[in-house]
Amino acid sequence: MSRKIVLLASTGQVGFELNRQLQSFGEVVTVTRENVNFLDLEAVYQYINKISPDIIVNAAAYTAVDKAESDIASTFTLNRDLPRVLAELSIVHDAWLVHYSSDYVYPGNGDTSWIESDAPGPLNVYGQSKLEGDLAIESIASKYLIFRTSWVYAARGNNFLLSMLRLGKERDSLNIVNDQIGAPTPASLIATVSTLCLQKVISLDSAQSFSGVYHLASRGHTNWYDFASKIFDEARIRGLSLALKKGGLGQISSTEYPTPAKRPQNSRLNLDKIESKFGVIMPTWESQLSLTMEEWLDANGSV
Repeated sequence: MSRKIVLLASTGQVGFELNRQLQSFGEVVTVTRENVNFLDLEAVYQYINKISPDIIVNAAAYTAVDKAESDIASTFTLNRDLPRVLAELSIVHDAWLVHYSSDYVYPGNGDTSWIESDAPGPLNVYGQSKLEGDLAIESIASKYLIFRTSWVYAARGNNFLLSMLRLGKERDSLNIVNDQIGAPTPASLIATVSTLCLQKVISLDSAQSFSGVYHLASRGHTNWYDFASKIFDEARIRGLSLALKKGGLGQISSTEYPTPAKRPQNSRLNLDKIESKFGVIMPTWESQLSLTMEEWLDANGSV
């Protein structure tokens, strides 16, 4: 019997990649904002309840970190209350729930990699809402995978990689923050690993031993300035025409680039748990950037 997989927000960066990956794993029923208003939790419940899913994959979230500081109600509805409703549905239908969280749940200090059991301490509204979403799932669901990711980007959508490529064509100089550390993680990797993990928990049918929080990110770490430098290196290697001069990339501190929401300076995520539990080996952020650049070029050409 074919598994019925409900995928929320299938047109977003992560949702788009999940939709591609999950097709070979079961019947994917996509739920977008065109189907149902995600802010209307009763409507979401009724819509998904009629589908009777075996697996619920939640790629929906309020991700505008700075806007979240003022749009608090919508942020918590999408990032805390929606996961709670999905957790309730997972119990009703004895379904696995896959949910995506963030490095922003941690306080962002120090210089060591966070492990999943470290005490949280969000610095902004977005981080607090994501943490409360995690806690809601943990308190309700019995079969769940919460993947905390970092610095998500893709070959499509709105993200740091595409912003840099656009700005690199428009400007001869740029200043990029150099004191926030993390692991750039492409949506394609998140989708691939999520599917592998799902396959394992379904085949072993062992909710108790696998349910929990896992870090899902590329291996290694960098800062935004070095990430941007690598993007432009990769662009030049591939013959992309840039207005940005060599030497035109400058470094600035977070204090020189103030934002409404405070950012964590340390977003390093320890990957031991996911690698040991699921037998996966997370690739380096550099290798993933190269692959994502190739995908972007295939879609857009050498422009």
